[in-house]
Amino acid sequence: MEKKNESITSQSLDFAQWYTDICKKAELMDYSEVKGFIIYKPYAYKMWEQIQNFTNYEFAKLGIENAYFPLVIPTSLFQKEKDHIKGFAPETLIATIGGQEKLLDQLIIRPTSEVLFTSYFAKQVNSYRDLPIKLNQWCSVVRWEKTTRPFLRGSEFLWQETHTVHETSEEAKKLTIDALNLYVKIGRDLLAIPFVHGEKTPKEKFAGAENTYTIEALMKDGKSLQSGTTHYFGDGFTKAFEVKYLGKDGKQYNPYQTSFGISTRLLGAVIMVHGDDNGLVLPPRLAPIQVVIIPIAAEKNPAVLDKCKEIYKQLEAKGIRVKLDDSKNSAGWKFSEYEMKGVPLRIELGPKDLSSNVVTLATRYNYQKEQIILDNNFANSIPQKLDDIHEAMYKKAEDFLKASIHEATNFDELKQYLEKGGYVKTMWCEDVACEEKIKKDLQATSRCMPFDQTPISDTCPICGKKATKVIYWAKAY
Repeated sequence: MEKKNESITSQSLDFAQWYTDICKKAELMDYSEVKGFIIYKPYAYKMWEQIQNFTNYEFAKLGIENAYFPLVIPTSLFQKEKDHIKGFAPETLIATIGGQEKLLDQLIIRPTSEVLFTSYFAKQVNSYRDLPIKLNQWCSVVRWEKTTRPFLRGSEFLWQETHTVHETSEEAKKLTIDALNLYVKIGRDLLAIPFVHGEKTPKEKFAGAENTYTIEALMKDGKSLQSGTTHYFGDGFTKAFEVKYLGKDGKQYNPYQTSFGISTRLLGAVIMVHGDDNGLVLPPRLAPIQVVIIPIAAEKNPAVLDKCKEIYKQLEAKGIRVKLDDSKNSAGWKFSEYEMKGVPLRIELGPKDLSSNVVTLATRYNYQKEQIILDNNFANSIPQKLDDIHEAMYKKAEDFLKASIHEATNFDELKQYLEKGGYVKTMWCEDVACEEKIKKDLQATSRCMPFDQTPISDTCPICGKKATKVIYWAKAY
């Protein structure tokens, strides 16, 4: 690593403060006048747009279409599904006055939109021929959080929420898993983040769902971050909202439902998985600026800037998100600025480089520098270099994840590994009392039950009873 940026708190000194410093100094966000409601600055929002573009492309393959539903939900409608309202009641923000009139049916600012979508499905679904319906919306939701942190937990955050209804439970269950696998792909192919993934326990599942599945990212401080979830609802919501269709046999049925979503929490994951003491480290496919060109001493030799402009045009023609910084700031200031912003690749060109017909390439994630000849193949080589950076960043994160998964067969081991950080893989008896004990005594929670349920022992290390499930535990955000 190059010399640490002194304006950023070191990760090893205070990881939480380091994170806050990055959010501010990399110009990702600012605080608004209301606690928990942040301003997404252009640099962060461009990353969110990259996530949107990638996800929309993959959603189209699954037959999912974008729509938009209202911001507010009548309280009378929200209360139709009892488990759902019970789960979200403590987090709701409610509008009680419209204009100067007191609202008889108070309006809940959406914390999620299952009830709105299901109410809509009740009007749209009449026959099996109307199924499936697969709708997604990109929007903000409001959950009145007591403790907030930019991108990770806010009173308002941005997300996508997909809601679908299907003729059969098998079709709905398949989409729930397909969506989970898509989220894993977003981590692998866009964010360079490997996810632990699997099913949530009944205690941790989404309010009103029969099954909830999750992707979990591991931060550099050893804590887990739930980064997206998919839910299979069965026919609970459709019965509550009287969504019915006429089947092929002429009988009435309730369709089966799913929902799934990822949010701007993914931006927090990218910061904490890849960032270092000099700022952001962005994977190339996500980065708003993939390559920055820095002219050096161009005021002494105008040909330097001319060559930089030529390189800029060549890279832009390759579809690369490239920036030429020809401002009056010093080269050292520019190096520090774009390291802070996590730009994956920096091109440096000065008078000596120009006379030798070379440029210097500086790679952000590992600080390696190399000189490259400026020939006809130079621009053609950059896309591959960006792909190589992405793959190397993914492997680095994957190696960290693998090294941070430990197996425990007794309570002392479980406690020791949780204190160390990372995931602890154990057997579990499926008793919620064991989850509550881990939370109370060790300040950790169950993260998921992986799909690979190969037993590692036959007893639960928490209570000593016969174990039936493999489960991951961790401290989490």
